[in-house]
Amino acid sequence: MNLESQMRELAASARTAARTLATATGLERNRALLALADLLHDSRQEIFAANTLDLEAARAAGLDEARLDRLRITDGGVDSMAAACRHVASLSDPVGEVEGMIRRPNGLLVGRMRIPLGVIAIIYESRPNVTIDAAILCLKAGNSVILRGGSEAYHSNQILGGLLRRALDTAGLPEGCVQIVPTTDRAAVKHLLALDEYIDVVIPRGGEGLIRAVVKDATMPVLKHYKGVCHIYVHKDADQEQALSIVENAKVQRPGVCNALECLLVHEGVAREFLPRLAALLAPLGVSFRACPRSLPLLGDTATHAEVDDFGREFLSLTLAVKIVDTQAEAEEHIARYGSGHSEAILTRTHDRAMRFLRTVDASCVLINASTRFNDGGELGLGAEIGISTSKIHAYGPMGVKELTSLKYIVFGEGQVRV
Repeated sequence: MNLESQMRELAASARTAARTLATATGLERNRALLALADLLHDSRQEIFAANTLDLEAARAAGLDEARLDRLRITDGGVDSMAAACRHVASLSDPVGEVEGMIRRPNGLLVGRMRIPLGVIAIIYESRPNVTIDAAILCLKAGNSVILRGGSEAYHSNQILGGLLRRALDTAGLPEGCVQIVPTTDRAAVKHLLALDEYIDVVIPRGGEGLIRAVVKDATMPVLKHYKGVCHIYVHKDADQEQALSIVENAKVQRPGVCNALECLLVHEGVAREFLPRLAALLAPLGVSFRACPRSLPLLGDTATHAEVDDFGREFLSLTLAVKIVDTQAEAEEHIARYGSGHSEAILTRTHDRAMRFLRTVDASCVLINASTRFNDGGELGLGAEIGISTSKIHAYGPMGVKELTSLKYIVFGEGQVRV
């Protein structure tokens, strides 16, 4: 069987399984999630062994530290994946929820019922935990899912896929509910993206190049964000101790992820005092600065002149762009020009400044006096997320279980006919 036929057969299997899954009970779907949690807990040594193979190959191929970090599965990572399974199982079942029932003047009772999307394809890069996060959210929402991870995570994804099949079997659900694309051939993705008769939506996760390639070739709707260029604006009345802590967390805790801070905007009224303190804190942690002409003298030896394309750039490393602004309006204009609609934060002690920022800034998550790292499904109470959408249509922000469903109209009549 050639690759195109193989992908068609895989997608057709997912479509068949989606019909079974749509009528499965919430108890059956939860049984699979809880079985998976136990399997992850009990299989961590096998998972680490497979992940080590991927990490060794990645180092040999010269992947940078940010990509190695995304690829690595730690003991805590396994615990987090198992905990996400249990948490998602504990969430209320969205499938079949009825809302908005109204009585029309002709007596018809009209409302909407929440239903699965159907078959979802996830195209992602080096994060093996996405395999679990995506699978459990899709299962909870009653969707079949086709998972195509990066070739660098092949061994990790294969063993996680095996655990998923065992969990489905425990719950009596067909294997077609969750399928790992069994090849690293990139042509498989193009074949999948042509199968809109089987696949309802595709969600790409990874670098901007991958996402734009998926958008270009997809024949079905795409839920996406291209990149995370996240800003923090330090207003002149911000609590400086709090601001130092928040900026450190947003930039240093995990610099290779999409909700990490990439550009700091500082009001001129506080810059001369705040920026030297920030440099003294962050430079020993390995942070270097791409500074505007006014901030450069305040940021020490690790600062260099910012190039034109450093603003609006997703560094995914310990590099931070810094710009001094004269007003909040200038900060908001900068974000409107260079932001990616992902995560934007203001640090201030003035309520009306904060509320203006909330109303003015267009992003999937706008934060007041908090780190941009909180724009994450788990942190926002969704249990896990399948990605962050900046598309606005259908979903805006982290996509949890409800974002993987749709609503159909339902009508209860008593013999009415249209006149």
